[in-house]
Amino acid sequence: MTFKEYNFDGLVGLSHHYGGHSFGNVASRSNSAAVSNPREAALQGLAKAKALADAGRENGLWGQGILPPQERPFLPALRGLGFVGSDADIIAQSAQHHPQIFAKCCSAASMWTANAATVSPSLDTQDGRLHFTPANLVAMYHRSIEHETTGNVLKAIFADEGHFAHHEALPQNMLYGDEGAANHTRFYDDISKQGVEFFVYGAEALGDGVKPANFPARQTLEASTIIARSHGLGADKTVFAQQHPDAIDAGVFHNDVIAVGHGNFMMCHEMAFLHPQQTYAELEAALGAKLFVHEVSAEDLPIEDVVSSYLFNSQIIGNAKDGMTIIAPEESAKNARVKAVIDRIIADNGPVNAVRYFDVKQSMQNGGGPACLRLRVLMNDDQVGAIKARVMLDDGLYADLVTWVEKHYRERLVVADMAGAAFYTECCSALDELSKIMQLGHVYDFQK
Repeated sequence: MTFKEYNFDGLVGLSHHYGGHSFGNVASRSNSAAVSNPREAALQGLAKAKALADAGRENGLWGQGILPPQERPFLPALRGLGFVGSDADIIAQSAQHHPQIFAKCCSAASMWTANAATVSPSLDTQDGRLHFTPANLVAMYHRSIEHETTGNVLKAIFADEGHFAHHEALPQNMLYGDEGAANHTRFYDDISKQGVEFFVYGAEALGDGVKPANFPARQTLEASTIIARSHGLGADKTVFAQQHPDAIDAGVFHNDVIAVGHGNFMMCHEMAFLHPQQTYAELEAALGAKLFVHEVSAEDLPIEDVVSSYLFNSQIIGNAKDGMTIIAPEESAKNARVKAVIDRIIADNGPVNAVRYFDVKQSMQNGGGPACLRLRVLMNDDQVGAIKARVMLDDGLYADLVTWVEKHYRERLVVADMAGAAFYTECCSALDELSKIMQLGHVYDFQK
């Protein structure tokens, strides 16, 4: 059975704004209250996805899908916080009396689908099905309200129970803080055979081990072990490692800001893991083959440049045989230190032999690079054939999505623009139209 990796990029939502909601995310906080351009953001993301979709069709090595944005402002969350009355009343009350809460309930952060879920392909699971667990994202309120809709969307797309298994998000408690695939990577030597699932955690919630001092450890060991157990992963093919707490305190809020892996290759900073050499050895032993690790030193790339450039939040596509390509943000090309690191990786005679830079500035300014925008799903032909929703990005879907964005998205947005019923009505109308375009059925609360 032939397997192929599909990257499902999140379509940036209509409420994309710079609210500075993410404590510990330097880019998010530093751009707080800037004026955003939702239309440009969505078109930038679609352009990146379309370029990769075209390349994947040409070489046959990967596929490209799209996940829809979520309903915002999210009225169920506001109702749960005690606001009552009509939709217009709830929006007016919360925006006037609790503007920070209102702004968080307008967040478009679901565009970063690396945080949508943890995905284990059927090659790795005990029951031979593809498993999904939506991330509870409990560390940040504005993201903790995503998981129910995320689950609805994933169930609508991957609906065949013979091929796909869906789990509920973990309990909404910091003991079980789960940030999804941003702290999870799958390594493999052969894409069509069982791989190694790698879980990175910020701290052991119930243990006495070292923890970050300034910023929260969003992923716990407890959460990672629950997901591995519920997905039916083999213990000999599962590796857990702790992220370096000093990196978290420097603004590395997820592991995918300081390390990225694909196939038999990992690119990481020396401060990515608390015990790096032990981590590399455990991964290679579980892989049963050579793992190519390119570790970048703090001398070559200070942690400040790691955070500002989002080098390690690049995607890696392709394979060792045909050559891998780094999909990096334009900011990485503009930083001389970062560009030098990339050039050394390509000259290293390892699996990576090329780089492509993309403009995802609107996302970057809010704290997410190319890898944040995608959720990796490894599927065989039968599993792809079981998907009935229109989510695989081809020329027709791309054209329809661009037309939809240009019709509905604003070119300028601040929080005050969302503080009226008109914006919510616009969003619901647009998302209702989108769910028809993508053939998702009713996945949003307002459609119930």
